[in-house]
Amino acid sequence: MQDSLALLKNNIDGDLYFDDVMRTLYATDASVYQEMPKAVARPKNIEDIKKLMEFALIEKTSLIPRAAGTSLAGQCVGDGIVVDISKYLTEILEVNQEEKWVRVQPGVIRDELNIYLKQFGLFFGPETSTSNRCMMGGMVGNNACGAHSLIYGSTRDHTLEIKGLLCDGSEVNFKRLTSKEFKEKCVGDSLENEIYKKVLELLNDDNLLEDIKKEYPDKNIERRNTGYALDLLSEMQPFDENGIDFNFVKLLAGSEGTLVFTTEIKLNLVELPPPVVGVVAIHFNTLDDSLRANQVALKYNPGAIELMDDIILECTKKNIAQRKNRFFLEGDPKALLVVEFARNSKEEIEQIIEEMKNEMLAAGYGYAFPVIFGKEVNKVWDLRKAGLGLLSNVPGDAKPVAFIEDTAVLTNQLPEYIEEFNSILKKYDLSCVYYAHAATGELHLRPILNLKDKVDVQKFHDVGKDVALLVKKYKGSLSGEHGDGRLRGQFIQYMYSDIINEAFLNIKSIFDVNNIFNPGKITKTPKMNEVLRYKPGQVDKEISTIFNFDGDKSILAAAEKCNGSADCRKTELVGGTMCPSYMATKDEYSTTRARANILREFLTNSTNDNPFSHQEIYDVMDLCLSCKGCKSECPSNVDIAKLKAEFLYQYYKTHPISWRSKSFGNISKINAMNSKIAGLVNFFMSNTISSSIIKKVLGVAPQRSIPLLDRETVIAWAKKYPEKLKNNAPKKKVYFFCDEFTNYNDAGIGKKAIELLVKLGYEVEIPIHFESGRSYISKGMLDEAKDVAIKNVDLFSDLISDDTPLVGIEPSAILTFRDEYIDLVEKRNINKAKDLSKNVFLVDEFISNEIEKGHIVESQFTQDKKELLVHGHCHQKSLSSVQFTDNILSLPKNFSVKVIPSGCCGMAGSFGYEKEHYDVSMQVGELVLFPEVRKTDDSVVIVAPGTSCRHQIFDGTSRKAYHPVEILYSALA
Repeated sequence: MQDSLALLKNNIDGDLYFDDVMRTLYATDASVYQEMPKAVARPKNIEDIKKLMEFALIEKTSLIPRAAGTSLAGQCVGDGIVVDISKYLTEILEVNQEEKWVRVQPGVIRDELNIYLKQFGLFFGPETSTSNRCMMGGMVGNNACGAHSLIYGSTRDHTLEIKGLLCDGSEVNFKRLTSKEFKEKCVGDSLENEIYKKVLELLNDDNLLEDIKKEYPDKNIERRNTGYALDLLSEMQPFDENGIDFNFVKLLAGSEGTLVFTTEIKLNLVELPPPVVGVVAIHFNTLDDSLRANQVALKYNPGAIELMDDIILECTKKNIAQRKNRFFLEGDPKALLVVEFARNSKEEIEQIIEEMKNEMLAAGYGYAFPVIFGKEVNKVWDLRKAGLGLLSNVPGDAKPVAFIEDTAVLTNQLPEYIEEFNSILKKYDLSCVYYAHAATGELHLRPILNLKDKVDVQKFHDVGKDVALLVKKYKGSLSGEHGDGRLRGQFIQYMYSDIINEAFLNIKSIFDVNNIFNPGKITKTPKMNEVLRYKPGQVDKEISTIFNFDGDKSILAAAEKCNGSADCRKTELVGGTMCPSYMATKDEYSTTRARANILREFLTNSTNDNPFSHQEIYDVMDLCLSCKGCKSECPSNVDIAKLKAEFLYQYYKTHPISWRSKSFGNISKINAMNSKIAGLVNFFMSNTISSSIIKKVLGVAPQRSIPLLDRETVIAWAKKYPEKLKNNAPKKKVYFFCDEFTNYNDAGIGKKAIELLVKLGYEVEIPIHFESGRSYISKGMLDEAKDVAIKNVDLFSDLISDDTPLVGIEPSAILTFRDEYIDLVEKRNINKAKDLSKNVFLVDEFISNEIEKGHIVESQFTQDKKELLVHGHCHQKSLSSVQFTDNILSLPKNFSVKVIPSGCCGMAGSFGYEKEHYDVSMQVGELVLFPEVRKTDDSVVIVAPGTSCRHQIFDGTSRKAYHPVEILYSALA
């Protein structure tokens, strides 16, 4: 097949990959399954898809449609050709504001669609927890619902038409048909005609229709994705003379790409919701109380009711981003119900909540009822949406597993259902996580299993079967929104009669005569406990590392925390830092998920003495900018920057480190030597001819400007003018961390930082200390980095306290104390490093805290007007907050501060200087940062705390950016 694939690759406009690395990256989704596909295709147009279909037919293989790859039931996993529509089929084709509909290609992201539609006062209602990266093709394929399905229902309810390709390559448009139009479709010899004729024949079977009425989930259960939606077809004309017009869309939504290859979707839109949104977060002492209180909440017509249990809430404590979203929690509730109301006024919502609260208290439900309005509401929902990823943070190999997480029953039966469900868990000696859609009777139930253990793999199957039978008893739905896939398909036989199960097989064969569309999903599925991501009985290798991975158990376990939820696939329109290389390239290859998956695969299966010694890992890791966005924004806390640094260290044991990497890693030592002849060095670095030669030798992009050396370092200046560090009546003494970038390249900024602190009333001391080690870490030179970390922790632990903090101005340097040092020092000194980190601050943090205490006041600064545009450093965003920069720059009375909603600038230390990374570096800058700077008036001052960011802004826009301390220094009264 390799030769045939090579020919196909040259015959399509899009991309085709059949190398082992790309196949590995597409062997998993967000489910527990892993199966190597034969190839990965990224079509650019319909003709590409037709050629793929023709190839699949000839080669007797299949096509597996894939959008963001967030499916939990293995819908995107299989041994055929994975067809990724997320790269090119991403256009919003047409909006009709008057008729309230939109036509899109299947790769349009749900949240980005709504960002676009806002100008029309419209939006698409269904909202999954993955809405910032999931795509409309996937939402239709799964019939996705989301938290607000009480109001907006499912994707099926809003899908008007589907254009696609049938298995013979013919184009089709499925839409609403009158009875007359339906009959006309039955005439002819095309495959489309055959489909209408055969479905008419199938659904004219009285026995089947009787079973459909008897066997399908209760009509009042709106979330119903078990099998094919024959019940909905049977309720339309011509099968029900009182029914609505026939539309195959009702069947295709939820069919998981098994019947048609979707190329275009027409969606119904709704008007924007009422302007005021408020939530009440009701705290409970027991899970059962929360389920019974759910019935009370429903009486007040909320827009959403979502449950979170204590296990998920505990996981949020360990996630940097989600810790900030816990602001409303009181104590440690066993369960939390988040109830949302959207109305026309805050007062109306408050009145509803008060009435609901009183009824709950009278019934003995709930102990705290914090009410949240405004922007804070989004933080509450962000906490809830992070649930899927957060669950990977449960330590050890036993994790909350998604396999019975999608059952739905009537809400008034939910407490009794959960009681019986818990009896099943008790039978198998299992515990469970409970969260999600209480309002619609669909809790995401995740028993904790170790799928590396053969006993638990059998429990995985047995519990699944028992729960399917329990759902059937309650006339519920085995899948409410996540679909059957290969996970639940095996149990559909228990949900319906033999006649219905046979009808499902017929539907599949009627549409997909050639069986090329995503086979093994819904019907004829393999066993649900086979072809898993982890091998039953798998024994993990012991791997010695420089970084301490004890918190994760091992470096392999750290990589395994990635569950595939694809939070790293959000784009610049949605916001955040993670993942800049994906935002720039829109390639799965460049995601955090890809890096974790490739590392996991080789650490698990490598036969090399050094399991890191693989060029494939190096190549996938290459475009990681070590921005640290994933450390805070990935719900699973997969810190790829740390994993990359460790990988490089291990890789260099069997591959020589390049001269360039050594040079960049040792930049502090090189600058220390060169600073003695700074004038001469600067001449050669700035001279056109000599700098070109230097760049070529170093492998630096010729377009880059090279940072020059300051003639006088900060350390030399401080020794020369010790009086400049003194204050006659200091409020406090602070130690200044004079990092290697500040000392040699940004000495002017360092001096102003010190003078600013002194003028604000602080005494400053610069102890003789070592560099930060940031360059060593970035280049995988971890022996050197470890030595620096140990020495700095030992030195500063004796000096730093609550009363004498350590302050630095370069985020990437000072924040090593808070991050890498803790994992680099000897185990016996970890607590020492942690204690030290509590009193180490970015200068922005320190000044902001002092402002809050009233130690620094507005009157110390000018009243002149100034507009400031701020870009935050990636490490600052991950490990601190740009809010501190905003706070300190907003202190002068007439300063106006705007923070750019940018992610990474793209420079990332030496990354953007390296010639092979230059294009991606600039692409990252062009996402948000450069356009924002370019459209800003020259009178507006650009501010950036990071030295790399300031250089990137200059190289990309020719605008000079200033450090916050420069702005405050110049603003002193």
